[in-house]
Amino acid sequence: QVQLVESGGGLVQAGGSLRLSCAASGRTFSSYAMGWFRQAPGKEREFVAGVRLSGSSTYYADSVKGRFTIDRDNAKNTVYLQMNSLKPEDTAVYYCAADVLGVGPTSAQGYDYWGQGTQVTVSS
Repeated sequence: QVQLVESGGGLVQAGGSLRLSCAASGRTFSSYAMGWFRQAPGKEREFVAGVRLSGSSTYYADSVKGRFTIDRDNAKNTVYLQMNSLKPEDTAVYYCAADVLGVGPTSAQGYDYWGQGTQVTVSS
């Protein structure tokens, strides 16, 4: 069983920055692929960013490429999402997720464990 706990959400003005953290339980965190997803009201959950095992392989949704950065610290069992140049359309609940197979797909169905989510609100 893996528990994921997100933190770092909040209210920020457009153009501002936030850094989300996701702390994971378990001793095999380094073998998981990790992803960040988000869900706005009335919309489906969508992929934001992913990182595989050592952190050398990262990938992003087109909508956040160049503005968001995902990274992981395997010694701390934590994955981060640095969000810069935030826009009102980035407003959503952000979730981190773990794929124990280490693949890290962009589809939510490919992940085994989810955090409870953290709200990010960007005002215009």
